[in-house]
Amino acid sequence: NAVTAEFNGGSMKTRVLTSLVAIAILVPVLIFADYPVLPFAIAICSVIAVYEMLKCLSLHQSVAMGCPFYLIACGMPFLVRYLGIGRLQSAVLGATVLCLLYLFAVMIFSHGKYTPLQVGICFFSLFYILIGFNSIIFIHDFEQGGEYIYLVAFLGAWITDIFAYFCGMLFGRGGKHKLIPDVSPKKTVEGSVGGILFCVLSMILFGVIVDALEPGLDANLWIFALAGLAISIVAQIGDLSMSVLKRHYGIKDYGKLFPGHGGILDRFDSVLAVSTVLLVLCSFFNFF
Repeated sequence: NAVTAEFNGGSMKTRVLTSLVAIAILVPVLIFADYPVLPFAIAICSVIAVYEMLKCLSLHQSVAMGCPFYLIACGMPFLVRYLGIGRLQSAVLGATVLCLLYLFAVMIFSHGKYTPLQVGICFFSLFYILIGFNSIIFIHDFEQGGEYIYLVAFLGAWITDIFAYFCGMLFGRGGKHKLIPDVSPKKTVEGSVGGILFCVLSMILFGVIVDALEPGLDANLWIFALAGLAISIVAQIGDLSMSVLKRHYGIKDYGKLFPGHGGILDRFDSVLAVSTVLLVLCSFFNFF
């Protein structure tokens, strides 16, 4: 027990230290988001995430399979920012179709080396990753109040994660009410509900703060509250979805970039889901 406690204590210290370092890197990126630093950071994260997913699928050594996705990961953040909405939509649609056709061609000429299932999972998982990361830039640049709304992608995901953990620890002791034990044995219903509740409250508070900081923006707190509800649920689905893939392919973490946390996909799994859904919400509702 003493050894286990010491190990867990060391693991927790590692996680906290890693989180502090990550925050120290993230904050300047967010502060200078109006400059090329944001698309540059998104490009780096996208490339690493693409590699992690390809490695999970045992396709990371295939230059033919990975090449188009690495190119898109590098270029798409800058296209989102500098191409303009009209041209961007055409570019994304064209790139999506061409990329899928390319993967089919690779599969055909591989003479059985790659299966349709591999191609399908590869395409949709990487497409999901790239759309998720680049939605952050799109929201920041093109939505009303986007310089604040894009922060919700991070806040909503991580607040849900943090409070789900602590609420699970406080109210879900003994694990009587497991959420989905086949996917994530440690997650509880109490933790899930706590994460949703605190996310909703945090989004309302965030709207109030932005309202106070920017007199020109009139925050619709009902939209923030409803978005908090949707975002928290989506964040948990995004987290569990990535866990399903890890379990299916028999890996513990997608990477080792963040000691105690895993890789980019382990840390941004919820953010990817939230940013994509947040972009959809912005299309139908006015936060300000």
